Amino acid sequence: MKLAFSSPTKTEAERNILFTRFRSIGYEGLQLKPPQYSPYIKDASHFLEVWGEQKGMASALIAGGSLDEQNQDDLRNLFSFSEKVGVERIVFCHGISRKKVSNSDIKDFAKTLSELGLEARQQYGVGLSLHHHHDQPVMYREDFDVFFDQVKENTVTLTIDTAHLYKSGIQDISEVIDSFGNFIDNFHLKDFAQGQWKVLGEGEIDFAPVFHAIKKLNFQGWVSADEESGGDLQQGMEDCYTYMSKGLSYTSL
Repeated sequence: MKLAFSSPTKTEAERNILFTRFRSIGYEGLQLKPPQYSPYIKDASHFLEVWGEQKGMASALIAGGSLDEQNQDDLRNLFSFSEKVGVERIVFCHGISRKKVSNSDIKDFAKTLSELGLEARQQYGVGLSLHHHHDQPVMYREDFDVFFDQVKENTVTLTIDTAHLYKSGIQDISEVIDSFGNFIDNFHLKDFAQGQWKVLGEGEIDFAPVFHAIKKLNFQGWVSADEESGGDLQQGMEDCYTYMSKGLSYTSL
C-alpha cells in the first residue's frame, strides 16, 4: 500500500507546505482538494511548471457535483487534465442530499457514474472512485448494496471514508471494508467526535479493526489521511503519518 495525505489549505503558505513537505514526512502522494488544482484545469502545463512532475503529487483529485449535464462536462474536462498531469483517479463526492433521493435514484446514479467511469478509463486512463458521504446519496449501509449492485464491472470503484461512515451511523467500518473489498481502491482515514472531524487517533473511532481489515485485503492502493480538523497543517501531517504507519505496520520504500 501507499500512504497519501489530503487537507484543505487556507492560505498560499499552507498550500506550499502541503506540496513541498509531504515527501519529507514520509507520504508518497497527495490527494488534492478542488481549490488546490482548479486554477490549473485549463492549463495543465502550468500546473506541471509550477509544481514539477513529482511522483504522487496528484495521486487523486477530489471533485464533486450533482451529476447534471454541466457537472458531467466538468468531469470530462477534469479527466483530460488528469491524464496530462498523471492523476490516477478522480474521487467523486455526489453533492445531493440523501433526503432528496430514493433507491431508484441511487440506481440511476450508479448507471450514470458507470458510463462516466468507463469513459474516464478507456479514453483518459483515469479511474473514477465514488466517495460515499454523510447526507449524500450513498450514505446508509443499505445504500452501498443498492448502488454497487447497479455498477457495471470495472467502471466505478469506492473510496472508503472512516469518519463519514461513522457520522452516518455505520460504526462497523471493518464490515463495509470486508463486504466491498472488490470495489475499494482508495481510503480516506479521519477521526470523528462530538460532531467534529478530528486528527487521527484523537476521536471516537476504533481504528484497530479498520487497520486489520485493510491489511487483510492485502491492499496495494492508496491509504490517505484526510485531515480536516482545522488544526496546524504541519503538525497534522506528522501526527497522521505516525498514526497510520504504526497502525498499518507500514514502511516507506
